Amino acid sequence: MNLELALRMCEAAVRQAAREGALVSVAVVDAGGHLVAFQRMDGARITGPVLAPGKAYTAVAHRMATADLAPLVLPGGELYGLAGDRYVCFGGGVPLGEPGDGRGMGEVAGAVGVSGGTVSQDVACAEAAAALWEGA
Repeated sequence: MNLELALRMCEAAVRQAAREGALVSVAVVDAGGHLVAFQRMDGARITGPVLAPGKAYTAVAHRMATADLAPLVLPGGELYGLAGDRYVCFGGGVPLGEPGDGRGMGEVAGAVGVSGGTVSQDVACAEAAAALWEGA
């Protein structure tokens, strides 16, 4: 992960948000969950600067998309009680890395987190940003 790519990923997410009619905040983190780039669209919700980096951090920490993590933190789920502090367990966080061996993702180089739209809009924006990683 580097700053140039992270900024391009933020821009891709913002372009997708404009197509979706959403106002979002976008965060890109490195493999350690440290913020590399952040953008907040004019008029985006005040929660975005907390939730977008949280989604990215959560995706790195668990090496999985936060949309896939969401059902696991519900009552009765394997990870019930996990949400809180820096963990944001609903859609919009996508890890960036190598495909795994069938037991999960391989090496994780970072993640993108998006917040401000509906969950499906956040996911679409994060996936648009992640597509740049896959093409890099």
